[in-house]
Order: sequence, then structure tokens, then C-alpha cells
Amino acid sequence: MSTPRLIRYQHPTDGAKFAAIVDDKIFDLPEASLAEWLQNSVGKVSAAIEAVSSAGTTSSITLEELDSNAQWLPPSDEQEIWASGVTYMRSREARQEEAEDGGDVYARVYDADRPELFFKATAKNTVGHLAAVGIREDSKWNVPEPELAIVMNPAMEVVGFTVGNDMSSRDIEGANPLYLPQAKVYTASCGLGSSILLAPSDSWPDTDIRISIARDGNEVFSDSVHTSRIKRTLLELVGYLGRSNTFPNGVILLTGTGIVPPADFTLNVGDVITIIIDGVGSLQNPVKVV
Repeated sequence: MSTPRLIRYQHPTDGAKFAAIVDDKIFDLPEASLAEWLQNSVGKVSAAIEAVSSAGTTSSITLEELDSNAQWLPPSDEQEIWASGVTYMRSREARQEEAEDGGDVYARVYDADRPELFFKATAKNTVGHLAAVGIREDSKWNVPEPELAIVMNPAMEVVGFTVGNDMSSRDIEGANPLYLPQAKVYTASCGLGSSILLAPSDSWPDTDIRISIARDGNEVFSDSVHTSRIKRTLLELVGYLGRSNTFPNGVILLTGTGIVPPADFTLNVGDVITIIIDGVGSLQNPVKVV
């Protein structure tokens, strides 16, 4: 039996559904939401994951139908989504390159004990697999940031991982670090999915993160990075996120990017971004202006 995955999808007649994928079949779960499942998993993550494999009822929709009708919903509902910054050397270099003042602040946070953590999105600004991510209409330099995302329950126990796209307006953040929320938080600024791989862990998955960007059917950028290049430990980021903070519905944390397109590259409307994290999943999103 394959490792179960959690998903949310839009049923053509029954509305939004919370379900699991087991052996390439979809099973609707008894919990009403991901938030409920995460709450129920506190203190018993392994048992909750084991129950997923036998607790559902077979869905009337198939994976092929979800793909063909773009019915995937982001695998999040009532969770806040947070993000980590400058966790890779390449990210530190890129932030310094774009910063109008030289970006000394990014060099300092890369070496500091306390990591950079910032609020990224709620459900209203998050899109799922095959839905369009946004680029700001008041920005001229926009890029995707492919990232491994950690999924945690209210006790900050890691239950699994998913694929994230932390869309970013480089010219806005580069003009002034205090503009970070505007560069990062806006309509359709976060892509997530397509599923949550249920895999509790206290360390990074040993895997590659890969991205390709297509324009008019032709690849215009591709790159990859291994998760071993993340400077911070998993437990370090989780621990700082949980300091003086509570997440009653669970929380999702994007862990930073080690892939940055060249300075002369910006996304165009109609581009298609594909992110694959080997062993975790894939996420594809076209681009629109918002």
C-alpha cells in the first residue's frame, strides 16, 4: 500500500471535499476539513495516518477527472500559511542583488540565530494545482519561488509535506525590505498542492526540488536544488514558528527557495510554472495578472 496523501477537491455536484489518495484511488474522509483532521491527529500522528488508509469511502471522481477538469483545491482550508526567508545561500545572494541598498540585512539574517519567518497567506490568497497564480499589476519583476512546505497540527507536530510556490515581486521587496508584505501577500500569491504527503519527520526529506517555466509551449527557465542545501534544520524553523504563537487549525510553513531565475527574467501572463519535489508531489500553475 502506498503512503497516503491528503487532498481537497471540488466535486462537480457535491461541492468541496476532503479526501485521501491511496494507491491512486480517491477516498472521501469522514472529517469535514483538513483542520478537523489535524486537530484529531494531536498526540497520535502515526495512528491518524494509519487510519486514513481505511477510514474513507470511495469517491465517484477519479484522479484523471480532477486533472482534466482542474478540480483540485489547495490542500489547506483554515490554516495560516507562513514562509521562511533566506534559508539557502542562493536566496541570500539574490536578495542582496535586488536590494537597492546592498541588502546587508539579508546577510545578517542568514547568519543570525533567529530565522526570518513571515506571514504568507490564508485560504483567500492560496490557489491549488492547475489554478492560476498571480503577478502584481504594479510590479515589473515577478518570479516564482519553489519551496518544500511543512504541514503541522496544532501541537506543532509534523504530519507531512507538500509543494509550495511563494510568488514574489522582486522589485518591490528590493526597493525597501519593509515592503516585504506587499511583495509577498496579495491575491493568488501562493500556490499549494496538489496533495499532502503524510510523512511525519524531524528532518528534511532527502530529495530534489525542480522547477520549469514554459512560455508559449517552450521552456524558458529550469533549475533544481537539493533539500540538503537548506541552512536551517526542520526542527529549528518549526520551533521558532511555534514561539509565542498558537495555530488551533494547524499551520503550513514554506521553507525558503534555493532557486532564483536570472536578474533579467520576469514572469509573463500565460506562463506555466511546474514545480516537482521528488517523492513529495508536483504543482503546476499558469500565471495571471492581479
